[in-house]
Amino acid sequence: MFRRMFFPFLYYTIYGYVRTYPCKNRMTMKYLITGLGNIGPEYWGTRHNIGFRVVNALAEDAGAPFTEERYGAVARMRVKNCELILLKPNTFMNLSGNAVRYWLQKENIPVENLLVVVDDLALPFGTLRLKPKGSDAGHNGLKHICEILGTQCYARLRFGIGNDFPRGGQIEFVLGSFPPEEEKQLPEKLERAGEIIKSFCLAGVQQTMNQYNNK
Repeated sequence: MFRRMFFPFLYYTIYGYVRTYPCKNRMTMKYLITGLGNIGPEYWGTRHNIGFRVVNALAEDAGAPFTEERYGAVARMRVKNCELILLKPNTFMNLSGNAVRYWLQKENIPVENLLVVVDDLALPFGTLRLKPKGSDAGHNGLKHICEILGTQCYARLRFGIGNDFPRGGQIEFVLGSFPPEEEKQLPEKLERAGEIIKSFCLAGVQQTMNQYNNK
């Protein structure tokens, strides 16, 4: 009887079928949710730091404080039986992969349970798109993560910041602050980003994409 129950469980786990079950009905799963940004007060509130703001909002809603640890600030929270480790790398954007690799290894988290939250110039402001993999699209943070992990096959939540800047003005735009009319909309957008992150952990990337990407 023990073998009948045990080996099917291993089969489902190895081949990923366990993801189809509600999180509360399986063993605790760990996820690394990494918001990209640059450290320092001069970068707070900039478009390029929207990844930090997303994980900040998620942690605040859960009452999970951040503590300074190796390679970044870390908060821990639970969604049902899923443990979410929220990471804000302190390596600066261009070296984000060092922090991601360290925390994946430290917590024994597989790459498929990694979600990176990143700003995206190609999407209109506030548009949220979950992707299971993809190129870095010129984003230095994603580029370094791909180089360090040796793969582009990790999930990312793209947060649109728009591209309303003149030719040659990209750097000033991404390192600039949101205008007041967009800042007013951010709480709603941050809340929705948090919902997507929770769904990613509970339901998986494909089901979450189907539910949220077209809204």
